[in-house]
Amino acid sequence: MREFLILKLQAPMQAWGEHTFEGLRPSANFPTRSGILGLLGACRGIRRNEPERLGQLADSIVMAVRVDERRVTRRDGTSHALQMLKITDYHTIQKARVEYSGLKSHETIQTWREYLYDAEFTVALWSHPHASISLSELEQAVRRPVFTPFLGRRSCPIAQPLFKALLEASNVIDAFKGVTPCAGTVYSEEKIEGQAVRMMRVRDVPLIHQPRQFAGRNIYVYGGEHVPE
Repeated sequence: MREFLILKLQAPMQAWGEHTFEGLRPSANFPTRSGILGLLGACRGIRRNEPERLGQLADSIVMAVRVDERRVTRRDGTSHALQMLKITDYHTIQKARVEYSGLKSHETIQTWREYLYDAEFTVALWSHPHASISLSELEQAVRRPVFTPFLGRRSCPIAQPLFKALLEASNVIDAFKGVTPCAGTVYSEEKIEGQAVRMMRVRDVPLIHQPRQFAGRNIYVYGGEHVPE
């Protein structure tokens, strides 16, 4: 058995930025590793100019995300899944980076930023074999955060407390089964033997000593079908 820290990410809006530049700021369809590390770092009071602390956090956790399937029941007794929406918000900003030219100040530019509406995620965290930060320390941080947590951007405050459970299970799929709504696609950093899986490559691993630079990782995708309660 293994211990898992379970978090719930729920808010009117969420935004999990993908690798991009200033003009278009897209959101991934589920929380990124860099986004979760940023969220946990805020809870622990880690500042951007503390790369050693950020590195310790990054090296301490393995993670999986479930895109929760939420369902509503119609008057006729049938049910259907609520669909997550993605919207684009228009901004103008100053002191943006000039594309492909490094950090520079210049005139006001236009930007388009994506947000997720009606999204809900369950995150499972477990310890890396060489972790220097324990799950109990992370639990204390998310229960009593130092800095205000938000889901990807400052305009996305949380709608419920982050902490959901600290539980034991044989693997992350079994851990998710103990947390309602008990259905949804799972994106995990760990491959589970005996489970039907497909693999995808994402680029969301922050390079701690190279700001705004990201490395790739493999994630394993499980399920997606509704599990009756």
